[in-house]
Amino acid sequence: MAALAMALSSLLQVACAASAEESKTTVSLSLPKASLLVQVNQVALERQGPKLAIVEYAGEGGEGRYTVLRDGKPIKKGVLQPLQPFAEWSPGKRYFSVDFSDAEQVGKYEVEVRIGKQRAVSTSVSVRDNAVFATTGAQLLGYFKRSRHTDEADRDLPIFQTSRRVNAWGGWQDAGGDKGKYLSHLGYANYFNPQQASMAAWVLAYGAHARKALFAAHGLQTQIEDEAFWGADYLHRTLDAEGYFYTTVFDQWGTPGAKRMVTGYEGAAGTYTTLYRSAFRAGGGMAIAALARASMLAKQTGRHGEFDGAQYLADAERAYAHLRKFNPQYGADRKENIIDDYTALMALVELHNATGQSRYLDDARERAAGLMARQQADGAFISDGGSRPYYHAAEAGLPVISLSAYVDIEPEQGRRQRALDVIGLALTHELTITNEVSNPYGYARQRFQLTKDGKAAGEVLEGFFIPHRNETGYWWQGESARLASLSAAMIIGSRTLAEQGTAGYGLPADRAGYAQSQLDWTLGRNPYGISMLYGFGKKNPPTVLESAGEMFTGGISNGITGAVGSDTGAGISFAPGPDSEQWRWVEQWIPHTTWMLFAVMTMTTDEAR
Repeated sequence: MAALAMALSSLLQVACAASAEESKTTVSLSLPKASLLVQVNQVALERQGPKLAIVEYAGEGGEGRYTVLRDGKPIKKGVLQPLQPFAEWSPGKRYFSVDFSDAEQVGKYEVEVRIGKQRAVSTSVSVRDNAVFATTGAQLLGYFKRSRHTDEADRDLPIFQTSRRVNAWGGWQDAGGDKGKYLSHLGYANYFNPQQASMAAWVLAYGAHARKALFAAHGLQTQIEDEAFWGADYLHRTLDAEGYFYTTVFDQWGTPGAKRMVTGYEGAAGTYTTLYRSAFRAGGGMAIAALARASMLAKQTGRHGEFDGAQYLADAERAYAHLRKFNPQYGADRKENIIDDYTALMALVELHNATGQSRYLDDARERAAGLMARQQADGAFISDGGSRPYYHAAEAGLPVISLSAYVDIEPEQGRRQRALDVIGLALTHELTITNEVSNPYGYARQRFQLTKDGKAAGEVLEGFFIPHRNETGYWWQGESARLASLSAAMIIGSRTLAEQGTAGYGLPADRAGYAQSQLDWTLGRNPYGISMLYGFGKKNPPTVLESAGEMFTGGISNGITGAVGSDTGAGISFAPGPDSEQWRWVEQWIPHTTWMLFAVMTMTTDEAR
């Protein structure tokens, strides 16, 4: 997901420093300097749901007071509630919260704060039912059409180190500065594979099929069906005759002279490799799930893309049969890990949904058992057969989501209860690790290990952001997709457990608050006061064409990270520079919008839940 500048980093840094003209088009962003700030979700909040403003103050002591305004008129006043001291991101600041969750009338809300002689007012935020979906759904969906890749040259592409040429036309470009197409990447690092185009295809097919009433109510049903079939058609074309999917169509991020082809690649230099056959973890599992769900959509609607529903299902079944036999061979280390488990489980759930065949339920039980065996006593998961903690920059919520999907097809009460116990423990762990330290924004924390000689080793650590010293060697940018995946997991998992409450989304207060906080961070309630969702909110990430490429409305930037130079990802940073590395924070990436769309459709209260 890096731009060309990633491969030529040091050269471009010199050029950037030397070129006054280029420096005009890049932006260096630091934490705001104001002594009093009020940060809120800048896009939309649920009428019946958590509503929280975070106040940052760097001035002298004194009592603080707040006023909540609706459509410019005060509706609530009170004393600021202090939060625990927190110095990791801004030493010297104090933090307060303003909870206005009880304000349930539709309108535009602002929070005004006064401490001593200082006064600050938040940006305004819309409050309504099904707030984020109703406000952003059309543009989130539109992002995929704007990202479609239609270059005719992709109809005749070589496969790396073979004499073969194949049709890999269609799909979506991966990121603003990257017209490559990925079911996944980072396979060489084994534990970092993100689900990319394959996840997008599944979310679109699932939304069009399972949430039809929601999209129809907003006039989006035809649009999401079209996009779902676009994704399914691409997956059909990238399914080799042998039964594996092509992982990547790649040209070294548009490097001049680099040949575009079906290939694997490794590292910041984009070195071509033969790791182009998708394992379950490298997009194969979610591709199968997407095709199976697209077949159900075709049956439901009587519509399809270039290929029909029977073809989508035949593809899914053939691909699963192939990976069931050969999957370990397609991983860099030839060993299955947790990502294989939860993506294969999603594939099997959808195959069972599409066919009703008991053999898929049998295999799903095996995969679910393997995934559940990776849970530790406190609810955290491990990635391998040893002790490496599971952490993921794009899809940390997918283990719980996959187990919740499995519960929906499991008829045996004992097996269901085992899965429910694991889901409950996993969600408790997420709440515990996030809340056990001072954490004014409620940012989801994670466990990790640093690498030694290219492998995770040593003490298990905890922190807010992905560590910079990890097995990929270079990949640690912002986590917008991760946050949305965890928000969706908290809602789906809690509903699967039938844990009900009145704090929002039908959940208890702690779970609803956690889910809301992850989306609020992306939508502007963060220390930089930036909405990462382009086209929404008062302030968006800057356009940095040289490093991050195009910015599409509905696209979501990578987001905030730990400080540059911090092995553990401690501290905080957003788009420092100007230099060629700004893509790490600013660039839009398809999993971010994919997971946001899934999370907000999950949050809605329409009957077609």
